[in-house]
Amino acid sequence: MEEEARLSIYRAARTIKRRENTLYNALRSIYDDSIFVGEIAQLWPELPLVANLRCGLWYSPKFHSTCYFKSTDGHTGNWSFNTSRLNLHVAHLAGQKGGCIVVDSTRKGKRFPDSMSKTIPIWTCVFNRAIANHKRRMQDNVKLINEEPNMCDEHSREWDSSLHLPLWVSKTEKASIETRLEEWTKDLELSGVDIASLSSSLKKPLRPLWISQKTVIWLNEVPDHDSWDFTPIILLSASSSTGLIQHRSSEFSWNYIPGAGDDEESWARGLSPELFWNNVYDVINSGPDVCNQKVANMVEKDRVYRAQRGQNAPQITVKPQKSTDSSCVESALSLDGLDVKNGIRFSEADNTVYWLGTTNIAVGSALAAANTTSVDCILNCGQNSISVDHLKPKAYLHLPTLNSKFDRFSLRNNLAPAVNFAKLNLSNGNGLLVCCHDGEDISVCVCLAVLTALFDEGGTFDDGKSFSEMHITKLDMRRRLVFLCEFATKARPSRGNLKQVFSFVSEGGDSLLSIYPE
Repeated sequence: MEEEARLSIYRAARTIKRRENTLYNALRSIYDDSIFVGEIAQLWPELPLVANLRCGLWYSPKFHSTCYFKSTDGHTGNWSFNTSRLNLHVAHLAGQKGGCIVVDSTRKGKRFPDSMSKTIPIWTCVFNRAIANHKRRMQDNVKLINEEPNMCDEHSREWDSSLHLPLWVSKTEKASIETRLEEWTKDLELSGVDIASLSSSLKKPLRPLWISQKTVIWLNEVPDHDSWDFTPIILLSASSSTGLIQHRSSEFSWNYIPGAGDDEESWARGLSPELFWNNVYDVINSGPDVCNQKVANMVEKDRVYRAQRGQNAPQITVKPQKSTDSSCVESALSLDGLDVKNGIRFSEADNTVYWLGTTNIAVGSALAAANTTSVDCILNCGQNSISVDHLKPKAYLHLPTLNSKFDRFSLRNNLAPAVNFAKLNLSNGNGLLVCCHDGEDISVCVCLAVLTALFDEGGTFDDGKSFSEMHITKLDMRRRLVFLCEFATKARPSRGNLKQVFSFVSEGGDSLLSIYPE
C-alpha cells in the first residue's frame, strides 16, 4: 500500500512536470532570457557573442561563433582539461577582439552551469600558464644570446597565471583543482598546440568574469573592456535561477522555465534555434494552445524545403505525451499538402568547408559537400547519399556510418575502406573532402584516422611510411586531433567515435598497411 502511494506521488509529480515543461513555456522562457542576453551584449558591443553548445545557441538570434565547454569537465571531483575540446578559436578570437562573451544556461537551480563555474576558469588558467612558460623560455633564450636583461622579463612575471574561480566554489575544491594545473599545462604543451601563435595573439592574460540575472551593474559605471589588465571572458548565464514562475497577460498565462534551452531533444520537437529565431514573433504570439501545431507545421515545411534542395532532411517523429492533448500532438504530425513557400522563414545549413592546412584534406557537412565544386573527390560518411554529378564515379565513396550511440563498431568497420580511398586519391594529388551529416563528429574522426595513418607528425603526406615505423599512442593521436581542430573550429568528436579511431590505428602499421597494396 505504501509503495503504491509512493508510485502515485511519483506519477503525479511527473504529470505536473510535463504540464509545466510545455513547448510554449520553453520557447517563451528562452525569448524572455534572450532580452537579458541582448542587454548585456550591448554593454560591450565590441566583444563577440559566443554560444556554448548546445544550450547557449538558443539564447540569441545571432552569434559570432560557438564553443564547446562541457559541464562534466567541471563537476566536483571530476575536473578535467580535455585536449580534444581545446576551443583554440575562442582564445584567438578573444585575443583579436579584446575579449568575448560566452552564453550558456542551466536548469539545475544554480546561477551558473559547471561549464562556467569551473570548466572555463580551468581552461583560461591552463592557457595562461602555458603562455607564461612560453614567454619565460623565449626570454631565457634572449638572455643567452644577448647576455643583457630583457625588457619583457618584468612583463612575463606580471602575466597572471593564477586560478580565478567564482566565490561560491569552496577553498577546498579550489585547492584540489590547483594541484592538477601543472599536469594539465604539460598536457597542453605536449598536445602540439602552437602556443607561440597564441602568445602573440593575446596581449593580456585571459580571465573569466561572471554575469547572471542577479548581477548588479551600474549602467553609468560600465568599464571599457580595454581598461582591464586582462582579456575578459565574460561568462553570461542567460536564465534566472528562480524556479517556475507563472506569468499572465490579457491573452494567456505561461510558466517560466530556467535553462529551458537545455536538453533540446526532450522538448524542441525538431525545432532548431535558427528556425525558431527566424520565426520568433509568429511562435511567441501563437500562445500555448496552438504552439505545438504551429511548430509542427514549421518544422515540416522546413524539412520539405531542405529536402527539395538535396539537403539532409529526415522525417521528424514526436512521441505523443500521456496527457489530454496527445491527440493534438499526433494530428500536428499529419501535414500532407503543405504550402511550403508560404508562412515561414527557412533555416540555412552550414555550407563551410574547412581545409586542414596544406594536407589537401577538407572536412564539412553533407550539404557543403553537395554544393562545393572545389574538390576532386568526396568521402561521404553520412547516412544519406548526395548528388555529385560533377565528379567521376570513382571519385565518390559513400560509407554510411552510425554514431557510436547506435552502433559501437560502425565507424571502426568503415575506417579501412575510408583510409584506402583517401590514400589512392591523395597519392595522386587530389583534394579530398570528408563529410557527414553535420561535419562535426564522424567526418572529423575519419579525417583523424587518415591523418594518423597517411601523414607524418608535421602534417606531410608520406603514404603511411611514418605510421608503419611507429606504434601510435594516445598522445600521438591527441596531437593530430589538436592539429585538425585548429582548422575545423566546429569539430566536436564524441568519445565513443574517438575510441573507435584509436582502436583502428593502434593495431599497428604492418597490419593496417597490409590492407593497402602498393
